Amino acid sequence: MPEPTKKEENEVPAPAPPPEEPSKEKEAGTTPAKEPSKEKDAGTTPAKEPSKEKEAGTTPAKDEEEVSPPSALPPGLGSRALERKDSEWSLGESPVGEEQDKQNANSQLSILFVEKPQGGTVKVGENITFIAKVKAEDLLRKPTVKWFKGKWMDLASKAGKHLQLKETFERHSRVYTFEMQIIKAKENYAGNYRCEVTYKDKFDSCSFDLEVHESTGTTPNIDIRSAFKRSGEGQDDAGELDFSGLLKRREVKQQEEEPEVDVWELLKNAKPSEYEKIAFQYGITDLRGMLKRLKRMRRVEKKSAAFAKILDPAYQVDKGGRVRFMVELADPKLEVKWYKNGQEIRPSTKYIFEHKGCQRILFINNCQMTDDSEYYVTAGDEKCSTELFVREPPIMVTKQLEDTTAYCGERVELECEVSEDDANVKWFKNGEEIIPGPKSRYRIRVEGKKHFLIIEGATKADSAEYSVMTTGGQSSAKLTVDLKPLKILTPLTDQTVNLGKEICLKCEISENITGKWTKNGLPVQESDRLKVVHKGRIHKLVIANALIEDEGDYVFAPDAYNVTLPAKVRVIDPPKIILDGLDADNTVTVIAGNKLRLEIPISGEPPPKAIWSRADKAIMEGSGRIRAESYPDSSTLVIDVAERDDSGVYHINLKNEAGEAHASIKIKVVDLPDPPVAPTVTEVGDDWCIMKWEPPAYDGGSPILGYFIERKKKQSSRWMRLNFDLCKETTFEPKKMIEGVAYEVRIFAVNAIGISKPSMPSRPFVPLAVTSPPTLLAVDSVTDTTVTMKWRPPDQIGAAGLDGYVLEYCFEGCTSAKQSDENGEAAYDLPADNWLPANKDLIDKTKFTITDLPTDSKIFVRVKAINAAGASEPKYYSQPILVKEIIEPPKIRIPRHLKQTYIRRVGEAVNLVIPFQGKPRPELTWKKDGVEIDKNQINIRNSETDTIIFIRKAERSHSGKYDLQVKVDKFVETASIDIQIVDRPGPPQSVKIEDVWGENVALTWTPPKDDGNAAITGYTIQKADKKSMEWFTVIEHYHRTNATITELVIGNEYYFRVFSENMCGLSEDATMTKESAVIAKDGKIYKNPVYEDFDFSEAPMFTQPLVNTYAIAGYNATLNCSVRGNPKPKITWMKNKVAIVDDPRYRMFSNQGVCTLEIRKPSPYDGGTYCCKAVNDLGTVEIECKLEVKVIYQGVDTPGQPVFLEGQQQSLHNKDF
Repeated sequence: MPEPTKKEENEVPAPAPPPEEPSKEKEAGTTPAKEPSKEKDAGTTPAKEPSKEKEAGTTPAKDEEEVSPPSALPPGLGSRALERKDSEWSLGESPVGEEQDKQNANSQLSILFVEKPQGGTVKVGENITFIAKVKAEDLLRKPTVKWFKGKWMDLASKAGKHLQLKETFERHSRVYTFEMQIIKAKENYAGNYRCEVTYKDKFDSCSFDLEVHESTGTTPNIDIRSAFKRSGEGQDDAGELDFSGLLKRREVKQQEEEPEVDVWELLKNAKPSEYEKIAFQYGITDLRGMLKRLKRMRRVEKKSAAFAKILDPAYQVDKGGRVRFMVELADPKLEVKWYKNGQEIRPSTKYIFEHKGCQRILFINNCQMTDDSEYYVTAGDEKCSTELFVREPPIMVTKQLEDTTAYCGERVELECEVSEDDANVKWFKNGEEIIPGPKSRYRIRVEGKKHFLIIEGATKADSAEYSVMTTGGQSSAKLTVDLKPLKILTPLTDQTVNLGKEICLKCEISENITGKWTKNGLPVQESDRLKVVHKGRIHKLVIANALIEDEGDYVFAPDAYNVTLPAKVRVIDPPKIILDGLDADNTVTVIAGNKLRLEIPISGEPPPKAIWSRADKAIMEGSGRIRAESYPDSSTLVIDVAERDDSGVYHINLKNEAGEAHASIKIKVVDLPDPPVAPTVTEVGDDWCIMKWEPPAYDGGSPILGYFIERKKKQSSRWMRLNFDLCKETTFEPKKMIEGVAYEVRIFAVNAIGISKPSMPSRPFVPLAVTSPPTLLAVDSVTDTTVTMKWRPPDQIGAAGLDGYVLEYCFEGCTSAKQSDENGEAAYDLPADNWLPANKDLIDKTKFTITDLPTDSKIFVRVKAINAAGASEPKYYSQPILVKEIIEPPKIRIPRHLKQTYIRRVGEAVNLVIPFQGKPRPELTWKKDGVEIDKNQINIRNSETDTIIFIRKAERSHSGKYDLQVKVDKFVETASIDIQIVDRPGPPQSVKIEDVWGENVALTWTPPKDDGNAAITGYTIQKADKKSMEWFTVIEHYHRTNATITELVIGNEYYFRVFSENMCGLSEDATMTKESAVIAKDGKIYKNPVYEDFDFSEAPMFTQPLVNTYAIAGYNATLNCSVRGNPKPKITWMKNKVAIVDDPRYRMFSNQGVCTLEIRKPSPYDGGTYCCKAVNDLGTVEIECKLEVKVIYQGVDTPGQPVFLEGQQQSLHNKDF
């Protein structure tokens, strides 16, 4: 996989100066600081002053020497210890065996990664980018990627000035690319990093390391307080908290010397209240971090019960050396365990345990940089910890680089030797570090202490000064690369090729070097068609499918040589005529009158000459109506104004030095069709007609697609289009015309070009039709010699109007009539002569009596409607009629509102109409409360179909039960009507003041003697001050006979009076209290009266009855009534005594006692008797009404009776009229 790329932001780093001599570092008591790779938790001892540091300088320990802990850490180590807790980047660490596990994990087959981020090295202040790629072919959405530093630090929260996270997606390769860019790296950024990618249940992880090296110089002596101060003004990171200042290698401004102060000692001896004052005085910004260290230091100083002597705060050892950790136990029996970064250390050749009395010693042999970590030892429940710092010794250059000279293309090796095997060595070219990689021309090989820089295929650009640098020295040498003499073995040759063939330019030179191809002085760009081939000393330029634009002067110029190889390429092509844009038969259609510009693409090299001709006559170029025009890549035939005679075959001929071409093109001129002849109206109806016409004589050169039809009123000039879709036939039936109005029609012919002019209008015609048949033909009455028939007018009368009716009959014995069908219509098969007219002249009325009929004969009856258009279809009576008077039992039809008590007020008129049936004319008898009615007081009027009871001015004495008896022969029918005449009630009998207390008065009264022949519905109570005697209403519509009047004025004296109230209103007079009620100022103790619970139970009772209703077919209808009762009654709706259950045509509502039945879009079959039934535990009550459904047919309706659609019949009986 590719190495991580290091991005430089327009910076050219200066050559790195050689490091100082190792002896100087030792004399200064410091060592080059390395990158921190783990995060420490152990406390550290603060660094001493610079003067003391020099005195306490250390020397590298030998392999077998024990390293004693320093009393004060060197500046480099102290800063590293502080860095582990307060660095802006916390560093994770793995245990000893974890390094090998991490390598094994990275070597396993990746689940999601196609390219993993690789470890890298960067200088302080430079940039580096780590790249991870994930294949998205099997992923439905973007995977989740997280970057970590150490084990747990999620870097997403650290993105900003020094860290940027980017992600991109390549649609063609379907690869997600995730980048982590570190900008202006710092030393504390070094360490182990991890990239995790997750998608649903899939997971993949990769670890990599980052090393950050110093660019120049060594670590200056830095005061520990500088790590906790803000950066100075004018620096790049001004304004940031510089917690990693101890690890930065930068110049420190010279400041005036101040007396050295040990801040740690100040904080140890100071009171907690003085911490902030000390921090402000000495410029400490991370006071909390220092106090945490101080707390751990104090905790270490406490006497331990398990350890007589604990580990020192920190140890230092050179790389490859040996270190000794020793603790002394208070009890030698305690079990001791050693840990490194939380993982127990097991005995091995590297880790050796030793017991000497109470001393427990751990030796670590051959210390490496991975041993730089935190260690602690446990004894019982106690533990003590320390930190080990491993210092890497400087690496010296033992064999210097040598100056080298080479030729271009040769392989160059630069060799040096260092003091240690596999040492970290950096190569530089002109002072710039060389970073090898898969795409780099530089390779670095290491063989023990020998290091090689290999340059494959050296070029003149590789001439430079090369240097190698280690931690303890450097070496440099010059490399000179010269060119070899160049010979041309095979030159380029001129070529002439046909269009579409392959062009191959080939040359051979003496050296295997690259070169550049140019065409007409411009660089040649490779493509799918053009390929540049370089194999050793041979160079080729291959062009597949040669094009005209490939002609030109081609030159090959070898790189680094002032030599060129030229060649000329010429492409020729025979003429071609391109007719791809025309039809299969090369036909071009143009509309007459339009301009035709027929452009035919042509090709050929050199450009051919085009000649147009028609009927062996050439068409010249010029300014004629028909002319030819020539262009480099096309030839055009122009016809300015196309005419019918321009139709024909045109020829085009092409010719050039490479060949000839010929083609024929057919031009067709089309036009609008001629108008059709005037149409003929063959048949006329009430609002329609049938018309016919002939196709036009000339179709315009294009088939007729159809016709448009228009009509207008004769007296109008406005034509109206009748069809928006083309009529394919030559007949049409216009509809929706107004009957009796004269119309004209005309035709338009349509072809692919357009619409023709209109035809001449047809002769005027008037839509006119007979009426529809009369409806509801029924028998009104029958005697021994006559039959009276009645019917309803036709549903449709039309513009011709209705002149009258003709009633016809025939006898059953002389007909071959069949029985009536299911719809009540008889199918007659009679000649017209068998029907006899009952009326000689037309009659206007819808009722007629047929006379002089023989008794006991049977006749068939039909009726026709006559108007100016003729007679309508006859309406037949459904069955033969027997000419004989029939006794019809009487039947009384009590109106719905009279089935309940009929209530009227005194003085109002009473006018009741009760219809009945019966034949012959029945006898009627009225009685009131079982006594004959006094006709002087109550008027009775009787007719053949109803009886009327009329009272001009009702009195209360007219209340009672009225019985009606209808008698026909021996048949008797009776009915009863309850009439109640009501008046306003009298006043209550007495009103008493029962008690007076506080501002309250308790009243009682007795109901009135005269209730006005209606139930008392409530009472109205008024009060009056004795001084003014002005009455004010206190309570209205009060139902009880006792009440408490409140909020009276203390000190006043009141009188009270009560009005009775029924359905007619308040009583004329009121009953007043005899005594007055004085509202005393001294309060009295009120005794609550004892009330008995009121029984609200009540049997169901309809307070508003159902009413007979007419409905219109297709419009929703509702039936409403109101009921009361306690418990709440259950409501059931019935139609014709059958309960309505789960019928989607009905919806039932009940709200506050109001019951509603909604009938959705009723039809005539929904008519009938509807009943509402209310049931509770105390009783059952029912109420009925009739619903009749009318059918409206084209706006014609007869009020009061249902009307049916044409073709629908319904049997009607005399009782329906």
